[in-house]
Amino acid sequence: MKKEEMESMTLRDAEIGQTVTVVKLHGEGAVKRRIMDMGITKNTEVYVRKVAPLGDPIEVTVRNYELSLRKADAEMIEVR
Repeated sequence: MKKEEMESMTLRDAEIGQTVTVVKLHGEGAVKRRIMDMGITKNTEVYVRKVAPLGDPIEVTVRNYELSLRKADAEMIEVR
């Protein structure tokens, strides 16, 4: 595992019941724009509500509304 990977955590790594803050969005173009359109932007708090049995999708609360994210999208969201 790279040093950078050890220091950073993605939304996929967050535990159920944990509230995290978005640090950075990875990805490019339409994918990044779609994530931002859902209200997930830098410094936004995200509460992890549920994770499906196989880890996909992840249900979160962002800006007082519930949202389901694919595992692949959650990996693009760096949090602390």
